Amino acid sequence: MMKELICDNLSVNERDHLCLGGQDTVLLAERYGTPLYLLDEDRIRLQCRTYRKAMTEAFGEKALPLYASKAASFKQIYRIMWEEGMGVDVVSAGEAYTADSVGFPMERAYFHSNNKTDADISDAISRGIGYLVVDNREELDAIERIAGGQGKVQKILLRLTPGIDPHTYEAVATGNVDSKFGSAIETGQAEEITAYALKLSHIRLAGFHCHVGSQVFDADVFLRSASIMLEFVAHMKKRYGYVAEELDLGGGFGVRYLAEDPVMEIEKNIRIIGNAVRKQCAMLEIDLPAIRMEPGRSIVAEAGMTLYTVGTVKRIPGYKNYVSVDGGMADNPRFALYRSPYTLLLANRTEAADAEEQMRCSVVGRCCESGDILQENVKMPQSVARGDLLAVLTTGAYNYSMSSNYNRIPRPPVVMLAGGESYVAVKRETPEDVCRNDL
Repeated sequence: MMKELICDNLSVNERDHLCLGGQDTVLLAERYGTPLYLLDEDRIRLQCRTYRKAMTEAFGEKALPLYASKAASFKQIYRIMWEEGMGVDVVSAGEAYTADSVGFPMERAYFHSNNKTDADISDAISRGIGYLVVDNREELDAIERIAGGQGKVQKILLRLTPGIDPHTYEAVATGNVDSKFGSAIETGQAEEITAYALKLSHIRLAGFHCHVGSQVFDADVFLRSASIMLEFVAHMKKRYGYVAEELDLGGGFGVRYLAEDPVMEIEKNIRIIGNAVRKQCAMLEIDLPAIRMEPGRSIVAEAGMTLYTVGTVKRIPGYKNYVSVDGGMADNPRFALYRSPYTLLLANRTEAADAEEQMRCSVVGRCCESGDILQENVKMPQSVARGDLLAVLTTGAYNYSMSSNYNRIPRPPVVMLAGGESYVAVKRETPEDVCRNDL
């Protein structure tokens, strides 16, 4: 079974219980109930420190990792990012509000989105947002008008598409020329929007941004996109005399969902990118911009686990088997959306279960929906039964943040594990919470 423990913060104790961050998941489930989101805070902090150290060494003191908070956004995550010296990127007024509500320094916040409303822009500027990452000319005009109305000059980055295929899931590829995000360099639109931005009096163009996709396991995609972006930076300097202060290379480093997935060596790959970026800057005779990267999934995913209690086990001889749990697509919609793979284990008898005769099954949820599937073709022991505790690994990213109240099911709590202790960061919802805004 040890081969299944895909992250080094997982273990099995003497009671044959699965542990996360050294803590017994069975005891945690007894204390907090299921379904239950767990997040290993010590792991999150370690990842933040890894990125900060690696980026400083590779790009210098002006480099800054920005936590891509769409991966998991709630108050405590922003407190942690503040304490660890991270910047953040936010993609909605709701994420900006959440960060601001705990005192996160908004000058270190970058606001993304391909379609910010006037209300979004006005709210962000009023909050003192550090940077708006601008996707299109309509947004530039809106920022110019709204910032002018507030008597401010707003710093921005322009989001560009370098035309890179990251060879990842189509649904999470964002750097192609035909992406809904950004202005394409290849078509000349990136230069057009740059020239236009430089003429506006209530906007200060601080630099450029790109992001090409997710679940990237080596430096190649970043090397290709950085090369194209730096050539564009050099061209803007030559053509317009504009010197970009910042260059945001986006995020996308991958994590292990399955045992066959590679281990992402963050420090090694950032060092490779740093060496290439410095060499190209020297060749192009431009100063090294302050580099930004946007890790999200690789900060929180492997810190996370979701625990469920098995309800029914349905066997259809000659066809298939179903193991149903007390959660499902409402708390993890990623299989329904992307067919995302996960590793699933019995947490209450981890190694013993692996030693038994196995059956293949679909692990499904409690929603009234045939597509409510957590994973297909999962190997489970023949003895799996009502009351067993089932763990889904690597759920720290895009699980809580994408959860819903489908079928009016209340969301699970988020419980943080730190220094051998646990605490609630997000309370379990109640039916009253689900109905709170109804009239």
